[in-house]
Amino acid sequence: MSLTNVKEYFKKYNIDNRIIEFDVSSATVELAAKALNTEEKRIAKTLALKLKDKYILIVLAGDAKINNSKYKSIFHEKASMLSFDDVQKHIGHNVGGVCPFAIKENIDVYLDESLKRFDTVFPACGSESSAIELTIKELEKYSNYISWIDISSY
Repeated sequence: MSLTNVKEYFKKYNIDNRIIEFDVSSATVELAAKALNTEEKRIAKTLALKLKDKYILIVLAGDAKINNSKYKSIFHEKASMLSFDDVQKHIGHNVGGVCPFAIKENIDVYLDESLKRFDTVFPACGSESSAIELTIKELEKYSNYISWIDISSY
């Protein structure tokens, strides 16, 4: 269902035909990089977190990890990942297909500075076997991000 929602979302921009669907899983950074024949760091992984009384998504490069002190300095609390079951319920995508497109309302999206190293990146498209190649400008546009943040180490 999530892939269908992302396809409908991208149809508004006439880029739904750019979605890549795989016969194999792309649910992890490693699997996505293998399916796309690219470097793991170019996979734009999307993390779902709980922040006070709301939910947020942070998109990072595939080789980046949340730096807890950087995170806390921006959000003023410790990073708290959503549980497996809560991701679908609150975000609208299953784990392995989480992306910043066609998500539930009132979810803030942040883009991490680790992505700026690349001309293009590959976020998922709502399923465990899909992706799309986007420029950084396109990622900004289609993700409806709030701001760029620096919360990672790589």
